[in-house]
Formats: sequence, structure tokens, C-alpha cells
Amino acid sequence: MTKPVMPADFKRVFEEMPGGAAVLNELTRRFGRAVYVTGGNEGDRETCYRAGQRSVLDFILREINLADGVDDDLDDETPPHDD
Repeated sequence: MTKPVMPADFKRVFEEMPGGAAVLNELTRRFGRAVYVTGGNEGDRETCYRAGQRSVLDFILREINLADGVDDDLDDETPPHDD
């Protein structure tokens, strides 16, 4: 049985290990570009392709943020409630 990967693992790999920050910078450079592409069906396909690539980068960054105590997940549709 393998240990579940936790946000702290992402922080350790990408921020604390030698070369981790450089790898994260390269991933950001390659896959952090604008997602939307104009151009009909071909533009739609490229937009979907880029969105898929971007989602991986967004996941990594979200995990690092969680390890740092930052929870800025805008996908969470559960509204805050008053007790």
C-alpha cells in the first residue's frame, strides 16, 4: 500500500528539493500560457488542449498553496455559512 500524496509532498518536491523550483518554473513557462485560442473548430480544439495542460499546473500550484496554508480554490461551490 502506498502512502497518499499530500500537499506538503508537492511543496517539498517543488520548493525545497534541489532543482524543484527550476522544474516548476519550466512547467509554468510551458503550460501556464493563456488557454483561450480563437479560430473556430481548430481554435476550440487548441483551447481544450491547453486547458488540459493548464489543469495539471493549476493542480500542482493549488497543492503547494494548501501546504502553505492558502486555500484559494475558486472551484469550491459550497458557500460559507453563518452559525
